[in-house]
Amino acid sequence: MDTDQLLTTDQAAEILNVPPGTMRWWRYQQTGPKAFRLGGRKVMYKRSDVMAWLERQYSEQVLAP
Repeated sequence: MDTDQLLTTDQAAEILNVPPGTMRWWRYQQTGPKAFRLGGRKVMYKRSDVMAWLERQYSEQVLAP
């Protein structure tokens, strides 16, 4: 799997199992995975950024046994 594959908002949302609207809200709040505009309009995510963000969430939120 190409870790630098570009993902749309819908594809990133599917990986994280959240609605696309949540991705947009996180982007607005600057709390989600890094995103960028491709061609000045289309919002894209690098798969590696999505996975790194997910790993940080896991590391910070893991519950004690």
